[in-house]
Amino acid sequence: MAARRVMIWFDREGDFLEVIFEQREGWFRETTDDRVMEKVDAEGNVIGFSVLRVSSLGGAPLEVTL
Repeated sequence: MAARRVMIWFDREGDFLEVIFEQREGWFRETTDDRVMEKVDAEGNVIGFSVLRVSSLGGAPLEVTL
């Protein structure tokens, strides 16, 4: 399997995490958890996600239905 580059940004002050799997045009849409947005491309493929209020997780796993 070829290596893939994943981009990860964390803004401690904004309490925000963003993970991008594919560097291409897309937009964020809602999920079942208001803290999580998924980034999708024009075909609806998930190319990343963001998490707001990361500190609210308290180390617990975060489960989201996409």
